[in-house]
Amino acid sequence: MFLRKTVAVLASAAALSLGVVGTAQAARTITYDSTGAAQYESYITEAVKVWNGDVKNVQIKKAVAGARANFTIVSDPGWPRAQPTTLGNGKIWIGKEAVDQGYSKVRIIAHEMGHILGLPDIKPGPCTSLMSGSTGGVDCQNVHPNAAEKARVERLFAGTAKADLAESVDAA
Repeated sequence: MFLRKTVAVLASAAALSLGVVGTAQAARTITYDSTGAAQYESYITEAVKVWNGDVKNVQIKKAVAGARANFTIVSDPGWPRAQPTTLGNGKIWIGKEAVDQGYSKVRIIAHEMGHILGLPDIKPGPCTSLMSGSTGGVDCQNVHPNAAEKARVERLFAGTAKADLAESVDAA
C-alpha cells in the first residue's frame, strides 16, 4: 500500500514538473504534401503562415518527404476546390481557372485550407471573410480569416492535440 501511494505521488510530481498537468494542451499539428503543386510553393508557404499566425489550436507544416500527409495540394486546370475527408484531412486543388482570372493565389490557397480546417463557404460574402472565396471579388487581397472564422477553427481543434509524455518532455 505504501509503495503504491509513493509511486502515485512521484508520478504526480513528475507530471507537474514536466508541465503535463494543469497546462494548456499543445496545438494539433497537421501536415501537407504539395509536390503536385510545386509551381505554387511560395504561395502555399504564405497561406500556411497566415493560418499558423492566426490560430493556435492547430498548426500546419509541410510533411517530411515520403511521410504520409494529412492533406495534399495539387494544381489542375479547373476551379479551386477542397475535398475534406475528416477534420484536418483531405485534398486541395489549386484551379488554374481562378488563377488565370487574377484571383489572389494566397487567398485561394488559404481559403481552401479553411475547408480542410472545417470551415464552410460563406457565399455571398464580403472580402473581409476569407471563406467568401470568389464572391469577395477578383480585387480582394484579404488572405486572413475574420474573427468568426478564426474562432470556429479554434473551437473545432480545441482539445484535439495528441500529446504524449515524450512530447511533453521535449517541450519542457
